[in-house]
Amino acid sequence: MTAENTSPNRMLRTSEAANFTGLSASTLTKLRLAGDGPVYIKLGKAVVYDPTDLSAWLHSKRRRSTTAA
Repeated sequence: MTAENTSPNRMLRTSEAANFTGLSASTLTKLRLAGDGPVYIKLGKAVVYDPTDLSAWLHSKRRRSTTAA
């Protein structure tokens, strides 16, 4: 992704957020439904993600060991 595509002012649709995180769009949808995914914004029927929230969520998933919760 280029810097212009990840501008803090530009929200990402689910497919773009999937590309940003390396997950599939369906995985993001399942995580959203379970309440385990990144923070999102609902605009009518559209779901968008702030790249800053995606980065924070990814950062929160860092682990040093497979036994860490």
